[in-house]
Amino acid sequence: MSDPATARAILDEARWAPSGDNTQPWRFEIVSGEHVVVHGFDTREHCVYDLDGHSSQLAIGAMLETLRIAATTHGLRASVSRRGGSPEHRPVFDVRLTRNAGVQPDALAACIRTRTVQRRPMRMRRLAASEKTDLAAAVSPRYRVHWLEGIGNRWRAACLMWRNAKLRLTLPEAYEVHRGIIEWGARFSEDRIPEQALGVNPLSARLMRYAMQSWERVAFFNRWLGGTLAPRIELDLVPSLACGAHFALLAHTAASQLEDYLAAGAATQRFWLTACTLGLQVQPEMTPLIFARYAATRRPFSRIEDSQPRAQAILEDLVDVLGSEAASRAVFMGRIGAGPPARARSLRRPLDSLLAREL
Repeated sequence: MSDPATARAILDEARWAPSGDNTQPWRFEIVSGEHVVVHGFDTREHCVYDLDGHSSQLAIGAMLETLRIAATTHGLRASVSRRGGSPEHRPVFDVRLTRNAGVQPDALAACIRTRTVQRRPMRMRRLAASEKTDLAAAVSPRYRVHWLEGIGNRWRAACLMWRNAKLRLTLPEAYEVHRGIIEWGARFSEDRIPEQALGVNPLSARLMRYAMQSWERVAFFNRWLGGTLAPRIELDLVPSLACGAHFALLAHTAASQLEDYLAAGAATQRFWLTACTLGLQVQPEMTPLIFARYAATRRPFSRIEDSQPRAQAILEDLVDVLGSEAASRAVFMGRIGAGPPARARSLRRPLDSLLAREL
């Protein structure tokens, strides 16, 4: 038997799962010591990066896997089932906690709270064969890791990220997202990204803060003052070169439905936590996949007239970097390397603020 205090302790760990822009698209309900309900939601209605809710679904999948991992430290098995009739944009999951003598604590639990996003440059040493073997084992058998190693591949990835950043930083729809997710002047943030974790120097941060007070300022800086150059160099070009490798997690079949993205999120979290146990740092690189999918599906996503051909160019770059088959099956991209963890980071909302019967 499990008690409510144990269920609460498990949820207190689960909330540390990663989510795009620290949105934390979940709320919890403790029905009993053996039964927890997870109320998920997505941000597709107001976030250009959450195409069809898939980014949020990846995050929810990562959180459910974190919950499973945390449960093992209490000798419990967490079984998750999606509640019938719950809509895709607000899925509800019933989690049953059962004691099982055969359950051993998952070694990944030690890194649940210490896993971070490292947006600053990493060391450029190649990953050891043993490190790559452990990371591949973390996501198999449903996924495999596609590696982009060596200066040539890192340069190709950097060019992809450079072009991608130009689109990201010149979209009014992306600006609406960016201005709401940064907590200026902060080293830590419970519900956003703190300024000091962005990966830019203090002068760039001050200029960004000034410009982002309105879209008109951003557009003026971009048009007349080369406003995208400094952040693209600091946030995309230099970090893309200063890492051990870029990588993509590839599903054996292309993801197409909620369950696929939940499973992909679980695999991503196990990869990331494994990297943490190896002393490696990770930064997601998801927006090329998102813009490429807008292009591949010919979905309009901006009031800027040339946004679609620019997204098409990103799709072509992505295919050039990964190959057409890998590009169609990629569920997650990122860069990875050795080095110290980030000194500034996003935290999480207190558990009490995440406990609710309904959204």
